[in-house]
Order: sequence, then structure tokens, then C-alpha cells
Amino acid sequence: MARIMIIAGGMWQCPIVQMAKEKGHFVICTNLYENSPAFQYADVGIVADVLDKEKNLQIARDYMPDAVLTEQTDIAVPTVAYIAEQLGLKGIGFEIARRFTNKYETRKFIHDAGFVSPKFALCRNVDEAKRFLAEVPVSIIKPLDSQSSRGIHVVESDNDIEENFEDCVQYSNEEKAIVIEEYIEGTEFTVDGLKTSNEYIVTAISEKEHYAHNPNIANRLLFTQKNDRFDYEKLKKLNEEMVKAMQLPFGLTHAEYKYKDGEFYLIEIAARGGGTKISSDIVPLVSGINSNEVYLNILTEGKGEIVREPYHECAVLGFFDFKPGKVVSIKGVDEAKIQPGVHDIGLEIKVGDMLGQAQDDRSRCGYYILWGDSLEELNQRERLLRETVEVWTE
Repeated sequence: MARIMIIAGGMWQCPIVQMAKEKGHFVICTNLYENSPAFQYADVGIVADVLDKEKNLQIARDYMPDAVLTEQTDIAVPTVAYIAEQLGLKGIGFEIARRFTNKYETRKFIHDAGFVSPKFALCRNVDEAKRFLAEVPVSIIKPLDSQSSRGIHVVESDNDIEENFEDCVQYSNEEKAIVIEEYIEGTEFTVDGLKTSNEYIVTAISEKEHYAHNPNIANRLLFTQKNDRFDYEKLKKLNEEMVKAMQLPFGLTHAEYKYKDGEFYLIEIAARGGGTKISSDIVPLVSGINSNEVYLNILTEGKGEIVREPYHECAVLGFFDFKPGKVVSIKGVDEAKIQPGVHDIGLEIKVGDMLGQAQDDRSRCGYYILWGDSLEELNQRERLLRETVEVWTE
């Protein structure tokens, strides 16, 4: 049994905490809120901001864990790397953690390494952003080091920058600055992968769709082994070359790309698994590889053997989009959960709640995960689920 410190304890960290406990480990979990969902599965839950490196380090010194980790969250990655360095534990290194979490550092590294890249700049004030926009008329602004699509805005005028700069910069943590970059129109993809000391493999690729009211927020991710319209082998190779160039020693990766004029452009890449249970649930469904288990074994045993179990041809991660208003009725959730191919449903609303349009990933009202052994089967199951789950608003 090992003592494991898991930094961040939200909904998406529950699977890694549960797995650690199932493997017999003693788990210390830290998160900002007293009622954090993952605390119920940990041996010890301690309230601490995941961004507070020194407080988390002190907690680590109190419990002296054998391993420290995070999963499905960007903002805790540097804290985990810092603690690992301070305590001499296995980690990816603080500078490499910054390379994967600071969007400007990521952009600069990828550009300098010779990969195709949009134009970009670091901006500390509105005037700097306006000067960039004068050269690149359609751009996008992003916080320096946040997550969940918060503070992201497409800008096409000085007025857009003036209206959205403060909303963007408030989510930057390391420095009150933003990244502005050329906006890439095109189909978007996610690529998840797993790095061991011996190899790097891509475990899952999805093609994304987005809400009509906000093209920066995904409402459907379709995971397939291949895509007749896009060269997934080319995308896999590019992603592997980037991860190797960025010198990640081990762990999970989650990247987003856009395809334009025959090229895949990196949008973001992170040293953690994809959120909304992509790494914990969807990756095993479509690859047969339990990447979370391999990750834990690397940290606790010093090695991680990749074993592939039976898997499905495709899966979908979908997000509900109900009519805005006050929720007066919710029906069909329990019935839908037992339908064929339904892996999970999370509906984070109740009668009396006010629904609005999603403004970032965290404000989506619920999700579902389905699997199928053909696209036709998967699409049929998705149609049935959407017909079964009904939410009425007024």
C-alpha cells in the first residue's frame, strides 16, 4: 500500500481517487471546497486551493506521500510538479509542467520547435492586444493558464477586445496577462495519449461539435478508430512528435487540434487526461487501455505496463442543451441509464433551477457517455437517449 496525495477533488477527480482506493492505497485529497466530491472516497480530505503550492506542500510534508498526482485538471499540474520536486518524488518537473499549462509557453515552444502554428502574442494590456488584432483581424484571446474554456473570446474589433479583455485576464493565475492568437477556422479534434518510460501511444481521438451560440464550447465529441474525412494516422504521428519534443517523461496527455487547409494546428495540449471522464472512462471504452491505472502504477511501482483489453469501435460524449428557463420537470433519466450502450449520464440540474446558455465548459447542464460497435448502432442509441431524457422549462 502506498500513500498517495491527489491534488484537486472535483467531480472529474473522483475516478482516480476511487481507483487508488480500490488498489489499496491511502489517499490524501486536497481541493478548494469543504464538500468537494472526491473527498468522500479519500481517506483524508483537506481544504486547500490547488493553486497554492506552499499550502499543498505543507500538507504533503505532514503526510509524506509516496506519490503525488492530479488528473483531468490543468491548474493543479504545476503544483503537483512543484511538490514532487521539493520532496524528491517522481514527477514531470516544474518547467515541463509550465510548458504544458502556460498557453504562451506552449505556443512559443511549439513554434520554436518548427511545428505549424498560428500567429500569437503575449499581451499584458488592451493596447497590446489591439496592436496584434490590427495585424490579425480575426483572433482569439485566452487566459494564460486556466481551464474549462473560461474567459475565451473570439475578437474581431477593438471594441471586442475592450469588452472582453478583463473577463479573459481574470482567469490567468501565474501572471495577469493573456494570449492572443490567430483564430483558426476548421474542424476540431481531441487527442488523448499515454506516455511511459518506453513508449507513447495515442489512446483516443474525437471529432468535436460545438454549441451554435458559442463555437468555443463543445457539445458533442465523437470517438472513433478512424475517420473517412480526416487522416487520423497523420494526426497521431503529429501528436506523438509534439509530446516527444516537449519532453514529457511520463503520464497522460490531452490535446486539441483544428484542421485547416490540409494541416492540423495545435490549439492546446495538457499533461493530464481529458476531462468529463474522457481519460478515466472513454479511453478504456475505445482503446481497451486503462490509462489511469497505468499512470498510478508508474508513480507507485516505477513502471507502467500497457495492457489492452477488449474495446468498442466508437463512443460519444454528448452534452445536453435544454431550452433556457426555470426547470419545471425532469423525466426519463433512470430509464435512459439502463438502455443498451449507456455508460454514464450526469445531469447536474434539478426542478426549480434556472437554465441559461452555456458560457464555458463548467456551465453545461449535463453529459452522457455512450458506446457502440458501429456508428449506426451508436447513433441509434444516442437518438433513443435524447428522446428519453426530457427537461421542461418555463
